[in-house]
Amino acid sequence: MIINRAGKAVKAIAERMSRRLVNKLILLFTSIIILVVGSLTYISYQMLQKESVTSSIASTSNNLLLVNQNMEDYLKGMEQLSLPQIRYDEITYAITHESVDYASKMYLEDYLRELYYSRNDLEAIFLYVVKEKKYYAISKESYNITVRTGVDPAITKLPWYEKAMSSPFNRSYQSFVEADSEPGYPVDTENSFMAYHRVLRSIVSRQPQAVLSFYYDSSVRDEILKDIPFDAGQHLLYLSPDNEPFYTDDPAFYERAKAGGLLERLGQPSSRQLTWSEEEQKYLVVYDIGEQEGWRLVKPIPYTQIYEAARTTRNISFSIGFLFLLLSIIAVTYFSNAITKPLRKLSYQMNRFSTGHFDAEAEVRGRDEIAYLSRHFNQMVRRTNDLINERYKMKLVEKNAILKALEAEINPHFLYNALQAISTKALKSERFDIVDMVDSLALTLRYCISGKDIVQSREELKHIEHYLSLQKARFGSRLQMTYEWDDSLMALEIPKLSLQTLVENSIKHALEKVSSTITIDIRAKLTEEHAVISVHDNGPGFTPERLMEVRQSFLSEWEEREDAEESIGLVNLHTRLRLLYGDEAMLRIETDELGTTMEMRLPREGISHV
Repeated sequence: MIINRAGKAVKAIAERMSRRLVNKLILLFTSIIILVVGSLTYISYQMLQKESVTSSIASTSNNLLLVNQNMEDYLKGMEQLSLPQIRYDEITYAITHESVDYASKMYLEDYLRELYYSRNDLEAIFLYVVKEKKYYAISKESYNITVRTGVDPAITKLPWYEKAMSSPFNRSYQSFVEADSEPGYPVDTENSFMAYHRVLRSIVSRQPQAVLSFYYDSSVRDEILKDIPFDAGQHLLYLSPDNEPFYTDDPAFYERAKAGGLLERLGQPSSRQLTWSEEEQKYLVVYDIGEQEGWRLVKPIPYTQIYEAARTTRNISFSIGFLFLLLSIIAVTYFSNAITKPLRKLSYQMNRFSTGHFDAEAEVRGRDEIAYLSRHFNQMVRRTNDLINERYKMKLVEKNAILKALEAEINPHFLYNALQAISTKALKSERFDIVDMVDSLALTLRYCISGKDIVQSREELKHIEHYLSLQKARFGSRLQMTYEWDDSLMALEIPKLSLQTLVENSIKHALEKVSSTITIDIRAKLTEEHAVISVHDNGPGFTPERLMEVRQSFLSEWEEREDAEESIGLVNLHTRLRLLYGDEAMLRIETDELGTTMEMRLPREGISHV
């Protein structure tokens, strides 16, 4: 319902705008401007979007490449720190004899202190002796840094221990991002970045002798990662080759990325970017895979941030385009009005001329085509003005004269029949009801000689009652009448004596031709375009030849028609209808074995022709 109303409203506005040439010109040029500005803005927006994505990929990829190289160099430094280098034999000897040789024990403690003081990002170092299932530990627990020892057989069951033992590189990395990461040693990992575990084996037997574990704080990691530009809404992941998280700005995002299959889509180093969607958010994922060990630095960037600059530029373009559109509409309106104003004035004078104002003249300015057209229009008006006025007035006088002549023909004809009926009744009946007939005749004559040419239906029906009372006196019970007249049509304006003409024709061509009872039906109804008044009788009707003659007489001009006594009433009525209503009115006659039907079809809007 609402859509239909909106459609009708838009259609009405479009129709109203299309009535004037100036509106068409404004609409045309405005549409062209909107099309050009909109197309250029859309194309530039698409190009900016593409350029923004390309620029983000290039800058972020280069940045991640450099940072990931620094991170792998950092991890490489851990590996170098964990190897005893040239003192490997001394270290392995001390490990195997620390339980029985005090000097070997002291050598291990000094070695751990040396390692601990060699870097400033170490939180703790543990040396786990596999055979003895004991460990040496050094950490920042007090002002006096000492080496402590402890026994923990459960170390060998921890995941990082098993991973280090099975690794071909004799090492394992341990992350503390996930909550289930168990260090095994008595160390606080709240601020730890990661742990690096190195297996020390015997050179001869290749049997594991000890595991050296380093726990690093986040200071160096933060120093390296700060070189990555980071805005709100973006994320950063640092993953091991097997996608274990060693850093994430938002652990919840990592879990969603893991559940959404993002980690499995991280491909070869040559790719470096992909698109990943999370619920209603769409990310450009730029990543770098280290060339040394395959560590992955991943940066998901929301496309909304990438497109922000493009949207800002688009909005600015739309604003400039809107201002340009307003200025263009003003200019187009001004020049369109300047062009169409003379045409509008000429159209106004032509419209006045077409409605009967024969003094219409258009203003002539300039020497262009419009001035030429206006000048010749004025010449046409001046040359035809007198002739049109004279001919129009003569036509009105002629039509009014014809109407009066038609009424003059009908009235004597009716008066003759009425007087004949009264005479017949008086001779045969010698009854006092002749008084009623005379009264009806008087009312009928008064109605006929009234000066009105157009009457309301109720007046014509009242006249028909008086007329039929006279006819009933003549024909008695052989004349039957029925009425079916819509109350809404009682005020309908019709030509005077038009209904009587139809009823009189039924009496003349039906009732007078037979001795049986004749029923005359008088009806009136409305259709979409006409008010239809019909008179039907069940008499013998017209012969086909006679019906064709009557219909042919309707087509002849008033001056040319023959004065046929039998059809003069119908021909006169048809002529009156055409004079009063124009071509929209008509008189129709149909006849068959059931009788004859005569219809007057009048326009619903009433008299408009004369």
